[in-house]
Amino acid sequence: MAPMAPNRGSAITGWAMALPPTIVTNEDLSRYLDTSDSWIVDRTGIRERRVIYGPFAPRPADPLTWTSPPMGIGTTASLAIEAGRKALDAAHLGAEDIDLLILCTTTPDQAVPATSSVVQSALGLHCAAFDLNAACAGFVYGLVTAASFITGGAHRVLVIGSETLSRIVDWTDRETAVLFGDGAGAVVVEEVPGDSSLLGWDVGVDGQLQPILYADHGGSLQMVGKEVFRRAVRATVESSQAAMERAKVTPDDIALFVPHQANSRIIEAACARLEIPIERAAVMLDRTGNTSSASIPLALCEAVDAGRVADGDLILMSGFGAGMTWASAVWRWCSDPFQDCAERPASG
Repeated sequence: MAPMAPNRGSAITGWAMALPPTIVTNEDLSRYLDTSDSWIVDRTGIRERRVIYGPFAPRPADPLTWTSPPMGIGTTASLAIEAGRKALDAAHLGAEDIDLLILCTTTPDQAVPATSSVVQSALGLHCAAFDLNAACAGFVYGLVTAASFITGGAHRVLVIGSETLSRIVDWTDRETAVLFGDGAGAVVVEEVPGDSSLLGWDVGVDGQLQPILYADHGGSLQMVGKEVFRRAVRATVESSQAAMERAKVTPDDIALFVPHQANSRIIEAACARLEIPIERAAVMLDRTGNTSSASIPLALCEAVDAGRVADGDLILMSGFGAGMTWASAVWRWCSDPFQDCAERPASG
């Protein structure tokens, strides 16, 4: 890696997503859970989710007896590999160009080694790699970390949020089974001349709140729903405000708000308190459910691909999760950060 240098900015130059092919609708869940489409939509805003594990992937005779995934149907690593490869292609980069891989996940495939090592090998990277577990705030943690590495001398960092939450869901519990899904989103953060696109950030954790949302090794997700809701709204609002204050911007300056995709009511409450119109929020949880550290990059990718951001627009990303963790970042978007550069710096 190169030595530290002044005026080392960072920008997102490639982005992509990966979703499992299996779609589980609310109607599917209502066949064996005491629930309904209207019950789920009214309380969460979720209509369907993508899954790798669970009673519908593949569909057994008795979904409640399904306990382990068939070989080869997908993993946290496989989703990360797909999203990462597409992001590299979008940035017009090769494996040799990446200086660091950060895999944000709360569902690693193994206890040892880090899932990032599997992803690094499969993508053909020759760089450092590590897992980052900050639950649903993980991707923003990773984005802030990537920008810091670039300030310190890295040229290009691949940041991936990838989850297979369906593996740790109790499919007989209607309070949690309806909420979660699987997926991955990836971005390439690259050194650019001038100022960084990261204008302000805020990260934190309150470990005293660990008991309200957790999963033991070999166990399933446990959640105190009402308390998580209350804390989530507060964390999103306070962290977002801190990031905007650090960036010296106001809610009126935010063109796109990309919140963690956990619950439509949380998003609506946060928007109201932040005074950001809901129309400026990126929301796709109705089709993906809660994908933890993958949710913000998934929503970001969809919004960017839909043309919802223009050069110079400010994007506010904010996530909260188990721990209880939180992280927010204000990012200035630029579709071509190298337009004033003759060439990219050589790889370190």
